[in-house]
Amino acid sequence: MNYKGNILAISGSLRSGSSNHKILQFLSGLVPTNISFFVYGKLADIPPFDPGLDHEHPPEAIAELRELIKNASGIIICTPEYAFGVPGQLKNMLDWMVSSGSLVDKPVALVTASSVGSHAHEALLLTLGALSAKVTEGATLLIPFIRSKIDADGNITDQETERALREVMNVFLTEIPS
Repeated sequence: MNYKGNILAISGSLRSGSSNHKILQFLSGLVPTNISFFVYGKLADIPPFDPGLDHEHPPEAIAELRELIKNASGIIICTPEYAFGVPGQLKNMLDWMVSSGSLVDKPVALVTASSVGSHAHEALLLTLGALSAKVTEGATLLIPFIRSKIDADGNITDQETERALREVMNVFLTEIPS
């Protein structure tokens, strides 16, 4: 099959059965067949950011991730909020992207799904802005009280949340280059 593009999905949660992973699974079902959808599963393998190691030959995990981002038509980040902030491993990953320019003008959708989430959501929008990512209005969503809106099997049980996720995906897909 000839793919029109590919989406790299990143969960800010390291727990494989998290609500954020389930949302990414739901979003993958909304992607047309001519677009591939890949969930990055190595967030835990990224070493702590060290500017002294951020050069032409960064650690292997960083080189691999930068290549995935470079080759992606767009990025979806779905994350919880921990202690009123961005999960440390996700922020660490983004710190590694600063000098590479990997996210410059890259279409990015952001879904923050947590108990509250507003602090992490705003912080991530600032960080993505600093990285010059292309975060389109309408391609972001804050879902507070996520556990009351999704069941154990990953089904979205709240109609408004499902509608909003579909809308985010529709807006985001218009940003994927042909």
